[in-house]
Amino acid sequence: MIEPGTTAPTFTRTDHLGRPLDTAALGGKRHLLLLFYPLDFTPT
Repeated sequence: MIEPGTTAPTFTRTDHLGRPLDTAALGGKRHLLLLFYPLDFTPT
């Protein structure tokens, strides 16, 4: 279990507009919320 306030590891992904987003480049300037949907887009 990850504890609240734990620093997220750095990674690069594309945002909703297709632009690369590097978490290291944010440098603590912005808040980052990570959401995980384990059941989205999976067959039921």
